[in-house]
Amino acid sequence: MDFVDQAEIFVKAGDGGAGCISFRREKYVPRGGPDGGDGGKGGDVIIEADPGLNTLHAFRYRRSFKAERGRGGQGKNRHGRSGRDVVIRVPPGTLVRDAETGIILADLTRPGQRWTAAKGGKGGRGNARFATSTRQTPRYAQPGTRGEERRLFLELKLLADIGLVGSPNAGKSTLLAGISAARPKVADYPFTTLIPQLGVVDLGSDRTMVVADIPGLIQGAHKGAGMGLDFLRHVERTAVILYVVDCSLGPEGVERDFLTVLGELKAYHASLTKKPGIIALNKVDIVTGEDVRAAARALSVHGMRIHPISAATGQGVSSLLEALFQVITRTRADEEGEEAAPEGVEVEP
Repeated sequence: MDFVDQAEIFVKAGDGGAGCISFRREKYVPRGGPDGGDGGKGGDVIIEADPGLNTLHAFRYRRSFKAERGRGGQGKNRHGRSGRDVVIRVPPGTLVRDAETGIILADLTRPGQRWTAAKGGKGGRGNARFATSTRQTPRYAQPGTRGEERRLFLELKLLADIGLVGSPNAGKSTLLAGISAARPKVADYPFTTLIPQLGVVDLGSDRTMVVADIPGLIQGAHKGAGMGLDFLRHVERTAVILYVVDCSLGPEGVERDFLTVLGELKAYHASLTKKPGIIALNKVDIVTGEDVRAAARALSVHGMRIHPISAATGQGVSSLLEALFQVITRTRADEEGEEAAPEGVEVEP
């Protein structure tokens, strides 16, 4: 199934049912009076976050959603049935915007969270509602009001604890495959990952982390070069960014590679570079120890913890995962109002 993270849809709530004009007609009951019932309410269109979904693929084939209209009222003071609601299910992390103005209307981040996209029209009142002591035979009723309608733009931003970013072939997919059950495509050519991949890392003792592998970034990604413009949005929701750098590029190469990725994140949204970050210096299995130390020294000026690893052999990966979990724990504590301890530069042996 294709990964789809943007869609435009049309929603229309049901119209309210019309009120009824009716008079009681029974044998031996002269001038029985008005008994027209009210019309039913139109159905709502509701958008719900479904944890079982991870793409907006379904909206590629269906873009229009209309709720049922309310039934009209009937005689003998019988009210019309309300129209059935329509529930549109989307993945958690879906942002809903007005398609015309771009204004954010809802941000569905919690599983089960609901938002009413269009409210159904009210049912009209039957003529029994208008009877008074001086107006005993009202011969009119209200029509139902129209249900709301609008065009909406859906934008999915994946929810993950860790976002893997780096240039093409830095080893992100290999790392994700090694630490989780995800099986992204791995090959020795650029852009093997064409869609974001999610994996769950189990550290034991009920400790888990969700990792998202974001397709490789190249210079100009924030302007649409490579795969960047399509998927940079998925980094916004991550708690921690893991910068995966190929240490076989040498000190100058790793610095240039890291600054390119950092620059693209900053150009897309400056707040991304303010997120907690850790550098994974990958592919240490194909270079010498001195090469690793030189690459680490080149990156140490950026004030992030550096972990030399080999995604292919697993060297240093367990230490990296523990460090990531600690940062995530502190980040979550910060969000709850607790102050996190400052973090300095640390180069793992």
